[in-house]
Parts: sequence; C-alpha cells; structure tokens
Amino acid sequence: MSTLRELANNLWVADRPLKLIVGDIGSRMTVLRLADGGLFLHSPVRLDAETRAALDAIGSVRHVVAPSLVHHFFVAEYAIAYREAQLCAAPGLPQKRQDLKFDALLSDEAPTAWRDEIEQHCFRGVPRTNEVVFFHRASRTLLLTDLAFNVRAERTAGARLFYWLAGAAGDFGPHRLMRALIRDRSAARASVERILQWDFDRVTVTHGDVLESGGRAAFANAFEFL
Repeated sequence: MSTLRELANNLWVADRPLKLIVGDIGSRMTVLRLADGGLFLHSPVRLDAETRAALDAIGSVRHVVAPSLVHHFFVAEYAIAYREAQLCAAPGLPQKRQDLKFDALLSDEAPTAWRDEIEQHCFRGVPRTNEVVFFHRASRTLLLTDLAFNVRAERTAGARLFYWLAGAAGDFGPHRLMRALIRDRSAARASVERILQWDFDRVTVTHGDVLESGGRAAFANAFEFL
C-alpha cells in the first residue's frame, strides 16, 4: 500500500485501514494541491511518520477538512503536527468535538483560499452526518465520505457482517443504513440536483474503490430513489 497514490495532476489519495467495532472498513484521505502550493486534506487518515513525510514532500499542509459529523477521528493529530494549518469543520462538528479548536465552519460557500479551484455543498436532509461535498474543477473530481460506498462484493473480508447488514457492497451508492438516515427526502433530492450541476467524472469515496470515470452518471443513478 503506497503512502500517497497520485490520481491526477495535484490530486492524491491515501488508503488506510480503519478498524471499528464492526471490523475494518478501510478509509481514504483525498489530498489536493492548490495553486499556491498549499495542501487541502479531505477526511484525514491516521498521521504516521510515512504519511507526514509524503505530504511534506508535495506541499505545505494548509487546510485540514473534517467533512462530516462522522469523519473527524484523526484531525487532532494534524492539528498538533501542522499548527499553522486551518482546521475546517462540517456544521455541528465543533459542538461534537469541543476538544478541538476549529478555525472555520464549512458552508455552501467556498472560502477565499480555495474558491477558485474547489466548489462545495452541504448535503441537506441527513442531519446525523451533515456531509459537505466538494468538487475539484481541474481534475473533475467529486469528493465524498459516507454518502456513497464503492466496495466490491469480493472485498468485504474485513467487515463481512457489516457489509451484509448494511447492503454496502457490490454497487456504488448509499447503503441502506445511509438511506435510513435521510430525514428530509425533498431536501436531499435538491442537494443531489445541485451536485449534478457540477461537471465531474471521477469520484473519490472514503470507503471502497475510487470511481475513476463515469462518476456523474453513477451518482445520478445511485440517488434516483429520491
């Protein structure tokens, strides 16, 4: 497993194990290098010496993004290692993680630091996750955490019972547990329509395989049930 895997110009991912009570469901951090050379880290994975060295080799960590109420486990490690970096939180996360001092609250409006390169939208209707979705224009990449899994059926050994119960393997899209968390289908449908206005092709997910092409059509199909 490489420390950082390059997908496109100024776009990398770091794939790591994520052992929870349900088993190892794996995790992925997406790394974007901005025009000023600063790094945008989406859904950070555990920061070990190899990961830190790989990040430092490609740029300066400027933005550490916790994009949902669920994906925040390792943010503190980056806050300590990169004291000049800006910590950005999904709505509601500062109340949940009062041990962390966040510098910015994510919204539908991208901050000046990356608005010329990355767009974002707070996905509506799922208050238990409050996931913020990002679109990197240059690489035509959509960045997701739990809104969609992309786990192949033969790659479930680390948490087979979880994947079976959640129906989270075999197809790109939201598993049945995520669907159950949707409290306002109309609001969620509006968010899907907003995201589909972006011209993306690739989709990085936090759990499962990166969808390298056909992402926009796959996303539309996955959320057609709304």
